[in-house]
Amino acid sequence: MKVYIGIDAHSTNYTLCSYNPQNDQSFYQMQIEPDYHKVVDYVKKVKVLYGRNTTVLCGYEAGCLGYTLYKQLTAEHIDCVIMAPSTITTIQTNKKRRRKNDKRDAEAISRALGFGLFQKVYVCDEQDTEVRDYIRIRDDHKLQLKKLKQQINAFCLRNGYLYSEGRKWTIKHVQWLRTVELSFLRRETLDEYLLTFDILCRELSDMTSRIEEFAQEEKYKEPVSKLRCLKGIDTLTALSLVVEISDFNRFSKADGFACYLGLVPGQDDSACTQKNLPITKAGNIHLRTLLIEAAQSYGRGLASNKSKTLQAKQKGNDNKAIAYADKAQYRLTKKYKRMQARGMRYGVITTAIARELSCFVWGMATNHIS
Repeated sequence: MKVYIGIDAHSTNYTLCSYNPQNDQSFYQMQIEPDYHKVVDYVKKVKVLYGRNTTVLCGYEAGCLGYTLYKQLTAEHIDCVIMAPSTITTIQTNKKRRRKNDKRDAEAISRALGFGLFQKVYVCDEQDTEVRDYIRIRDDHKLQLKKLKQQINAFCLRNGYLYSEGRKWTIKHVQWLRTVELSFLRRETLDEYLLTFDILCRELSDMTSRIEEFAQEEKYKEPVSKLRCLKGIDTLTALSLVVEISDFNRFSKADGFACYLGLVPGQDDSACTQKNLPITKAGNIHLRTLLIEAAQSYGRGLASNKSKTLQAKQKGNDNKAIAYADKAQYRLTKKYKRMQARGMRYGVITTAIARELSCFVWGMATNHIS
């Protein structure tokens, strides 16, 4: 006999509910402290209730807890899955659906577990998770730097100091910010802004160097080097792809990988009508953003010409991998130019290129490069 335990997990409490598929009954609802030991005790009580031979499967929605609860329960030899929230299908009447609380959520999760109406979240290994978190903190610092630049621009604008000698945030522009004549207090204010600017720039530079070191570790050196053969992908993007996905072979086809990244268009079919929707934006937003940024590079240069930078990145790699990357460059550059000539919007073009680039990334990572 198998019992399914749904856990509605929050930082302040866990709400548990068991589901028995044999009699289609939910039972033993309980709210406990956010302590996995309490969950273990709950599982033991369920086994006492139904017999020691009862097997148990616990599940909770992916969220703020990350992999923590999963790893704690697995260490206690309790089967557990993390469920992707957007894939969970609940079996409830419309009247019940209008009433939402933790107990109903736990019951819905337990039933989805019992009927298999969900998709599991892939759990990366510890090293990949640690490197991923370090890369993400760099992204957080980059966002802080972007906001700081906006604040400095706004400060100059509202005080009537406009820079008109070219693009902003070049070396020349920063030098202008340091030397422009201001009143005493405004000069002090701008200097404080620039001090924070210097700190963030230095920290970003140090983090980038650290990420380069991660990429040279034995586990990551080969896959990162192969992905860097593709135009638009350098060390940061390549390592992000490797640690965020962990195992590319869990996608049987390239389309499945593109779908995971949310780069495929949605669809709305009803009777005889068929309507294409914007991309789903499901899955990993971090990687989707990186690939869309990489896709922009295919609008520059010719399809058959490789820059010196790209040649240097490809140096030392297998000839098959280089040929595969050259094929990707030729195909995607031609497609970019063709879509541009048809007058399509920039965002549509880069998204379409990113979707196809993701397929080439999957092929490179899984060695489907024939």
